[in-house]
Amino acid sequence: MQYKKINNLLGWLCFVIASITYILTLEPSVSFWDCGEFISCAYRLQVAHQPGYPVFAMIGKVLSLLSFGDNTKVPFFTNMGSALASGATIMFLFWTITAFAKKLMVEKRNEAIDGYKLYVIMGAGLVGALAFTYTDTFWFSAVETIVFALSSLCTAIVFWAILKWDEHADEPGADKWIVFIAYVIGLSIGIHLLNLLTIPAIAMVYYFRRTKKVTVGSGILAFLAGVVILGLVQYGIRGYTIKFAAYFDLFFVNSLGMGFGSGAFFFILLILIALVLGIIYSIRKKKPMLNLALLCVAFIYFGYGSFAYIPIRATANPDLNNSHPDNAFTLYGYLNRIQYGEVPLVSGPFYDAQVTDQKQGSIIYRKGNTQYENAGHKTDYVYDHTTALPRMYSTDPNDVQFYKQWLRIPEGQAPTMGDNLKWMFSWQMYQMYWRYFFWNFVGRYNDADGQTSTEGIDGNWTSGIFDGGKHLPKSVTEATTYTPLYALPLIIGLIGLFFHVNRRSKDALIVGLLFFFTGLAIVLYVNQASVQPRERDYSYVGSFYAFAIWIGLGVIAIAEFGRKYIDAKMAAIGSTVIGLLVCPVVLAAKEWKNHDRSTKMTPHDMAYNYLISCPPNAILFTYGDNDTYSLWYDQEVEGIRPDVRIVNLSLFTGDWYIRQMQKKMNNSEPLPITMPFDKYKEGVRDVIYFNDQKLPGYQDIKEVFDFITSDDKAAQVQYQSLEYGNYLPTKNLKVTVNPDEVIANGVVKADQKDKLASAMEWKYTSNYVTKENLAMFDILAHNHWKRPICFTTTIGNENLIGLQPYLYKEGFTYHLIPFKPDTALHDQLSKTNTDVMYDNVMNKFKFGNFKKARYLDHESTSMFYPVMVTTFLDLAQNLVQEGKNDKALKVVQKYDAELPDIYPYVDVAGRKLYLTQLAYQLHDVVLGNKLATNIDNYLTDQLDYNAYLLSQDVNSINGRDVQIGMQVLNGLVQFTKDNHQTALATKFENQLKGYETKFRAVLGGGQ
Repeated sequence: MQYKKINNLLGWLCFVIASITYILTLEPSVSFWDCGEFISCAYRLQVAHQPGYPVFAMIGKVLSLLSFGDNTKVPFFTNMGSALASGATIMFLFWTITAFAKKLMVEKRNEAIDGYKLYVIMGAGLVGALAFTYTDTFWFSAVETIVFALSSLCTAIVFWAILKWDEHADEPGADKWIVFIAYVIGLSIGIHLLNLLTIPAIAMVYYFRRTKKVTVGSGILAFLAGVVILGLVQYGIRGYTIKFAAYFDLFFVNSLGMGFGSGAFFFILLILIALVLGIIYSIRKKKPMLNLALLCVAFIYFGYGSFAYIPIRATANPDLNNSHPDNAFTLYGYLNRIQYGEVPLVSGPFYDAQVTDQKQGSIIYRKGNTQYENAGHKTDYVYDHTTALPRMYSTDPNDVQFYKQWLRIPEGQAPTMGDNLKWMFSWQMYQMYWRYFFWNFVGRYNDADGQTSTEGIDGNWTSGIFDGGKHLPKSVTEATTYTPLYALPLIIGLIGLFFHVNRRSKDALIVGLLFFFTGLAIVLYVNQASVQPRERDYSYVGSFYAFAIWIGLGVIAIAEFGRKYIDAKMAAIGSTVIGLLVCPVVLAAKEWKNHDRSTKMTPHDMAYNYLISCPPNAILFTYGDNDTYSLWYDQEVEGIRPDVRIVNLSLFTGDWYIRQMQKKMNNSEPLPITMPFDKYKEGVRDVIYFNDQKLPGYQDIKEVFDFITSDDKAAQVQYQSLEYGNYLPTKNLKVTVNPDEVIANGVVKADQKDKLASAMEWKYTSNYVTKENLAMFDILAHNHWKRPICFTTTIGNENLIGLQPYLYKEGFTYHLIPFKPDTALHDQLSKTNTDVMYDNVMNKFKFGNFKKARYLDHESTSMFYPVMVTTFLDLAQNLVQEGKNDKALKVVQKYDAELPDIYPYVDVAGRKLYLTQLAYQLHDVVLGNKLATNIDNYLTDQLDYNAYLLSQDVNSINGRDVQIGMQVLNGLVQFTKDNHQTALATKFENQLKGYETKFRAVLGGGQ
């Protein structure tokens, strides 16, 4: 009784400690990446991106109500939901560790536990659970609205529950724990699929507990049974249930003439009837195993039933309605992420394989007005050669180049199976898993992206033990993101692992299966093609959770060793104290500064700046997650600029999204897209290829648009397949400009009329037109300047379709304005509409607490900080060109007042050099000297480090960084000389000469 009470109390203590930690450090508003979408979809019960998160959305909605009408507090409470879920995960981890520890220390299940055993079991739980509390990856997800916190809780619950079943398996009704696990697994599908990966480990717990004679052969069969069950849940229940429902619906709708959803409903009813009859049969015939299996399936379905949310809300047409999955066919594609393509696993091509044939695959069905329609067929490609276990399969030129660079494959040399395996082990497994593992249990240099190199500092792991002799730059060692852990958590965990294997190998195998399936098995299954948009460590948090169990058990190993020499009780207390000091205490002390987001507002304010940069009723084209999701949050939850229509070009490729843009949303009227749905629905005009007709001059965009959307076969080309298709006859496009129309719609002021071109002429930059380009053509042809057209400044050049000569910065956006183009301008995207931009930057912008935030994440420093610097620089330079020096000086001073002095990479120093030049030019010598000194401090720090690297290995330095650093330092010499700052100029010149000598071998004799 004492053991149970103490176990429960300490478990709750872990919950309190972890929850307080996460609440104190959670982000007060929206975070980057998916969080903006998740908060928006939870708050307004909308449909998020594939594969959907209905349970997460519904829980998020409940949490959002705690804001009591203050919408600015909605993200705080949804973030708190993650904090509390993570705190509960730590609590269940404590109970999981003590359950394993108890089995290590107690031979009989009902044996009394006190004294040494009690101390050491509880110590193990505290050390392991609190160590995991402060690990890098888990803490990151614990303080923002993301699915991984709640998913981790589901993993913790089901693993704890199978241990509870193991403890009570001989008692009547113990199998209720198995049914409970099934229900949580079903629910977890509505959060994230990672929870399913616990099934093989759960199967082995069941096997070891129920089998009287354990053998290698039967053990392998039990393991394979667990893998089969995982497959049945993942593909059978989760996938094929919806697929079969879709084909039932096809028959009921197209053959029987019934309404959409009737067949799917009938199929679901059949499943329910079959389960009920099966359960009744198992009871009457006294078949307990069949009864348990059917109950588990039924309860998985009960949990999985949360996905009814998706088609129900999709049918309601909310603002955010990804893929519009309102029928069984689109729901099946949505759940299986079909739009992201299929990844080969067992067999497939190398990147150099050539397509020799293509075969017609299954029919793609789309929902029509009264029936399902044939939208074409999937295409199955035949390659000239394939391989088993394909890892290097992507034909994307960037991926191919990275394969060759990573493996040093010479041009013209075909990849081999050896290369394939080397890629799998060195990049997929080491770089994209083990590196993350070491982040959490060994230490980390910084939070920069480190996917592309095993040798550099950025994104790499370090124990910190040998860093003193590496002459690391201060930009690393004095940063909040430098977190050396001295490998102490790893050492304790390995001690616990070996101790566990030696004492209870079966239990160690169970933890090992959890570790493998939530770690390396994901690597093998996901089969990442190449460099990812972001680091993916959050995917493997379940594996790190499993290792934390061994950290806890390491305390017992140390105590067992210590009791040979000292009193047992003192050994238990001593090992616990040692464990707490070298794991939770070290982790908390090192990681806190790297996870304290409580003062950061960057995502919210950067999104605000995007929206506030737009003129009234603007159409704002975005592309990436971080220039879309936060904007959705600001608009959908806080109601900021509801007149602006946000158009994500990566989604604009979908017919469902174009259709959504043709309806009113918030205070934004429908977009001027004139195409009826039949002209762009799936399978129609998916791609229109360029076929040069040598047309003279520039062709009106409306005429070109009418031509490429014509159903007249005279305006189409016939392919070898005998099918007809539209084609793009020219890339030279224009929009005739009516000056009065442009001024009347407020695009420019009346006094700017003489700057307007008679026609906006540009060259389309692609060899084909996809759906998003087609919709953009439609808008350009029919907008008549009634709606301002804007692009985010972070959008890729390829998405601007050649309009750069007519794009002018007005803050965080480019505004399409038909001024006469300046063809001599080298950087077309540095142009500004200065008066409008000045007002936005100086009077309207928010700066995310950049200057005072205790911690800025990678996106804040590496993505948005350089954008902010460039924004100030372009505005100030253009103001000077227009003779508005007083305003230009205010802009430079505003930059200094609002932004901290950080350097995410050396190019930023180059941009700041020109701000320094402007400060001198505008006669603020004090500010110029300050900026120059700051740049110099950074450059010398970096150059000194590269000089050290050069002395060790000539190939280890970053030649580009050195070259840019020298150029910037040379610029500092010139600008300080020109402005009579003799002391600084002399200092910089002496430094420059010194570095020219040091780097002569790699720079060819200096600058």
